[in-house]
Amino acid sequence: MSSDKKTEEFYNKLRSQLFETASWPTEYLYKFIVPTDEHKINQIEGLFNNLGAVITTKESGKGTYTSVSINVDMKDPDAVIAKYKEVAEKIEGVISL
Repeated sequence: MSSDKKTEEFYNKLRSQLFETASWPTEYLYKFIVPTDEHKINQIEGLFNNLGAVITTKESGKGTYTSVSINVDMKDPDAVIAKYKEVAEKIEGVISL
């Protein structure tokens, strides 16, 4: 199975789960892990800047990685997924949780 097909299946399953578990619009918590690099952290923050997001960061014990948590109001599951795709597309080495 191709990586693109697996990715689309993942997002389709996520979309279904989001519709089933929340009333929309709702506050959504994004969590990302990136190598500790100020530029990458700023890039992630920049993608959520105009959405009224509350963003917190925390470095790992050794300082190798940084977790970025973002609380933001989202209008529907498709908007949530669009942001995940945008982050994955624009920021190399990011892990979405």
